[in-house]
Amino acid sequence: YETSLQVSSTDRAFGAILGSEVTKNFGNTLADDTFVVHACGGGGQSFGAFLPKGVTLSLEGDANDHVGKGLSGGRLVIKPPVESAFNPHENIIIGNVAFYGATSGEAYIRGIAGERFCIRNSGVNAVVEGVGDHGCEYMTGGTVVILGKTGRNFAAGMSGGVAYVLDEDGTFDAYCSKEIVLLEKLEAVGDKMEVQKLVHDHARLTGSRTAEMIIANWDEYACKFVKVIPREYKRVIERISELVQDGLTREDAAIRVFEEGNA
Repeated sequence: YETSLQVSSTDRAFGAILGSEVTKNFGNTLADDTFVVHACGGGGQSFGAFLPKGVTLSLEGDANDHVGKGLSGGRLVIKPPVESAFNPHENIIIGNVAFYGATSGEAYIRGIAGERFCIRNSGVNAVVEGVGDHGCEYMTGGTVVILGKTGRNFAAGMSGGVAYVLDEDGTFDAYCSKEIVLLEKLEAVGDKMEVQKLVHDHARLTGSRTAEMIIANWDEYACKFVKVIPREYKRVIERISELVQDGLTREDAAIRVFEEGNA
């Protein structure tokens, strides 16, 4: 099912009632893009909040604070109008505290987000073209790809998940809180494939010229990404991989690592 409509800043928590009805009737069983809403205009507070799996909201315009709050499996795509004269890569398109407490799903934002992007994110995969201060603060899971600059205090309190930041001018180190995270190069084949896929999807869904340029010159840009990963999270992932290689299922391996940590 697919539909198009106009939205304005007075339409708060747009999509939440739709998501509630979808969850009530279908649970978590729907395929991606079963319900697709194409919106135009300015999204109000909490646009796409709590969106479940099977629902896609695509907004041609901009949105206020708390975009995708509690996102629960759905997909959000936000891009500027086709006729826009400004460069999306240099302008803010969504407000502060986007994807606060989100648990799963996907998000593709063609433009810059405000402060505290993906704070307390525990499972969403998101691509954005720049963020304000405190990006990925207290994040516990998911994957975030940032195709541009970040504000200060990035990754403060980040205990899980992974962020990949395109650091073209080599200044990102000064903006990152390195208390509990490691900054690494994008070297592992699996990491490269994951980032490349997310950037490719971003280009396909938003028409981002920045993403298209990165994909077209992948070898040149891959070495400019910085992988941000919490130290303990990395240790746990590596330990789980060892146990899986020894024959345990991933679920049993995760339980074993949890027990080892509490012994």
